[in-house]
Amino acid sequence: MPKRNLKQQLDELADHYNRPDFIEEDPICIPHQFSRKQDIEIMGFWAAMLAWGQRKTIINKAQELVDLMDGAPYEFITQHTEEDRARFLTFKHRTFQPTDTLYFLDFFQRYYQSNDSLEMAFSRHLSPEAEHVGPALTGFHEAFFNHPFAPQRTRKHVATPVRKSTCKRLNMFLRWMVRSDERGVDFGLWHTIRPAQLLMPLDVHVERVTRRLGLLTRKQVDWQAVLELTEALRRYDATDPVKYDFALFGMGVLEGK
Repeated sequence: MPKRNLKQQLDELADHYNRPDFIEEDPICIPHQFSRKQDIEIMGFWAAMLAWGQRKTIINKAQELVDLMDGAPYEFITQHTEEDRARFLTFKHRTFQPTDTLYFLDFFQRYYQSNDSLEMAFSRHLSPEAEHVGPALTGFHEAFFNHPFAPQRTRKHVATPVRKSTCKRLNMFLRWMVRSDERGVDFGLWHTIRPAQLLMPLDVHVERVTRRLGLLTRKQVDWQAVLELTEALRRYDATDPVKYDFALFGMGVLEGK
């Protein structure tokens, strides 16, 4: 497909799927229940970290967490006691186990006791001139687990480029927090990271579509593949390459029919 035609197709699909009716059946519907920044951050992060498997199941499990926090994530995180955590001992999602849940609660409580927003947990590791958010993901992972009782098993649920992971769920979460347009799907809450620095969330569906389109050639599905794909999409929009996440999602849906 000629590059000009491909750009037109990607732009049209991004426009079609980047609309409010996209929200209802996507995990982003969980943070969209809230208006307070901290609630959006907490449930956005958690929904993104649980985002593997069927979307309906992901949404149901994330909603279960909201209910366990009495529908008020930020208030629960900042005010709950050790005894309140007992209710989470039955929460599981695939390989995400109660040990992981309890550590997430512990991290959030410690973090929000001294910080207003989760934004700084990422942006403090990223210079304004940085080409992409890789250093922010690495720094966040190190800070997230910088605790003597951090469970080793929980590390697999919060990815890092150091392990050559695609960091799909973290990149999706940053898309939600950073991108801003008039459509209202992504939140655009954070302003110290530029949309141009975002990287594509790469999973098996995006991989399949982008290989077919010639946007991804690297054999391994790893961190370098994410950089390659994002660089290819920057040729179509250097200021907001990750908007094409909507288009590639749409292509995956169309191919699945």
